[in-house]
Amino acid sequence: MPQVALITVHGMGQTPRDYAAGVFGEMRIRLGPALRERAAFYSVYYQDILQKNEQTVWERVDSASKVHYDELRKFMLFGFADAAGLENRKEDPGSVYELAQAQIARALLAACAANPGMPVVFLAHSLGCQVLSSFIYDAQKALGGGRVEAGVWRDFDGWSRSALGRLPSERERHFLAAGTCTGLVTTGCNIPIFVAAHKEMHIKPIAPPTPLFHWLNLYDPDDVLGWPLQPLSSGYRTLVEDRAINAGQGAVGWMLKSWNPLSHNAYWKDKEVLEPLAGMLRRLVD
Repeated sequence: MPQVALITVHGMGQTPRDYAAGVFGEMRIRLGPALRERAAFYSVYYQDILQKNEQTVWERVDSASKVHYDELRKFMLFGFADAAGLENRKEDPGSVYELAQAQIARALLAACAANPGMPVVFLAHSLGCQVLSSFIYDAQKALGGGRVEAGVWRDFDGWSRSALGRLPSERERHFLAAGTCTGLVTTGCNIPIFVAAHKEMHIKPIAPPTPLFHWLNLYDPDDVLGWPLQPLSSGYRTLVEDRAINAGQGAVGWMLKSWNPLSHNAYWKDKEVLEPLAGMLRRLVD
């Protein structure tokens, strides 16, 4: 039986379904033969909800007009269309916001089935940081008796009956609300883009799900899509450890001296991300 679950949430833009294979392999190597069997690995994948429509738009633009910087344009189109799509009409039943949250719930349910008491560590990147934070925030609000306006936690029993064919047990409900989460590592996080227009009094992070909870936010100062979180509000200052890193040096070297899409997508191959993540897992299984 596994003793810890690592659950990944991808970021914006074109993303293959096996996007987490590399980081899972790195974790197994770093944990070593004695510990890697004690960890279970799950990935959340929501890009297929968005990608088909984005690809259609790109093909129309590419075939009907002359535009330059194709790869950068594709990065911007797929990336920012993801963000806009997730927020647009999110209160509607079956919205992209709800469907993305459902993928997180299913990953957590799979982990819960393996061991309903084990701690969970999340690794989220880019837009996935906002998606995951919103899911946990909504879950905590719903379980605290508050009203949730969108997503699976607006009517969790109704969603469960439709998606799972049953109601979850109280233990499953606690687990699905990230109630055993002890660690969160965010990379290239752009939560500030979603909250910057709000008054500071309304910028509130999630509550620590467990007493041992640690949120480590890793950002490259040259990555304009990756931000520190502590400056957002007193709540974030208390909850989050911001750490500036130099993502991807050695992989793409000099190209990261100024921002480009490579700098934003280089985090999960960098030892400054992999080593603290492995350490977080190691402490839970050693």
